[in-house]
Amino acid sequence: MQIQDIHQQFAAAGAKPRHIGRMTRAWLLGRDISIGRRQQQAEDFLPLSVREALPALQASLDGLVRLRSEHPGADGSARLLVELGDGQMVESVLLPRDGLCVSSQVGCAVGCVFCMTGKSGLLRQLGSAEIVAQVALARRFRPVKKVVFMGMGEPAHNLDNVLEAIDLLGTDGGIGHKNLVFSTVGDPRVFERLPAQRVKPALALSLHTTDAALRQALLPRAPRIDPAELVELGERYARTVGYPIQYQWTLLAGINDSQQEMDTLLRLLAGKFAVLNLIPYNSLEDDQYQRPQGERIVQIVRYLHSRGVLTKVRNSAGQDVDGGCGQLRARAELALGRRRAERSVPGAVPAR
Repeated sequence: MQIQDIHQQFAAAGAKPRHIGRMTRAWLLGRDISIGRRQQQAEDFLPLSVREALPALQASLDGLVRLRSEHPGADGSARLLVELGDGQMVESVLLPRDGLCVSSQVGCAVGCVFCMTGKSGLLRQLGSAEIVAQVALARRFRPVKKVVFMGMGEPAHNLDNVLEAIDLLGTDGGIGHKNLVFSTVGDPRVFERLPAQRVKPALALSLHTTDAALRQALLPRAPRIDPAELVELGERYARTVGYPIQYQWTLLAGINDSQQEMDTLLRLLAGKFAVLNLIPYNSLEDDQYQRPQGERIVQIVRYLHSRGVLTKVRNSAGQDVDGGCGQLRARAELALGRRRAERSVPGAVPAR
């Protein structure tokens, strides 16, 4: 469902533009749409026809997403397994310091080799209303002042819906433009479309390596843009909007944590309006990839930071609950498949 479908439902019930705006803002804040500004009751600001339709309108909004399960982390985060209206599942993450990570697709077509989401492929796009509904749901639990599009999916592959969601969140949603973060592997359309938007989000670019061949191997279906060219495109956007590019670098032991990589990275980011986010890989048992040792991570941060590259370590939220991107959904789908298989076998004992 799209945002315009929500607005059309409000209008069909007799809501005027001013009513639609108020009801939309209440929804985005995680409130009941019958409550107006300063706790106004519906009879004080909504026409009778709209008041009579409120239960159905609220039910339509509530049906966009629902909380399937919550997985709090020791770091103050909480991974939310969210079920969509058709039964598909995505993940949102409540982040420390009033942040929220949202999904833009069910699955992903890029196929990053270190990402659980990419292993499922792309199942479907999320509508713009389903994207912002994740924010409305999260705000029922805690304040949300920053939204990052770093959950399941490649936002650039659902560009129109993501940009529509960003526009609404940056206006009626009350979120500062630099606190809306669009994460991408580097689709060229991003650099054409984002500068022309009314709401210009911050940009996070998945770099992961300075070696073009290695990047293609790690991100097999990402656009074939040389890392140096990607940084130049990012720099141009950063100077346009006035806030730095975030470069994402998932640290994989023995693959992209070498001294040669760090030296090349220094040359690439020298003088750039940028922040480097090092993300130690969320290792699982018997995994093909592993995160570097803690000592090596500290060495890398000190080396880069002391030479002029602002470097931060961003551990994937919820690592203590095995909650890396796509892992909750994968476990839920596996459990659902097992239950279905058990129901199809006469006399089977359900798994616990």
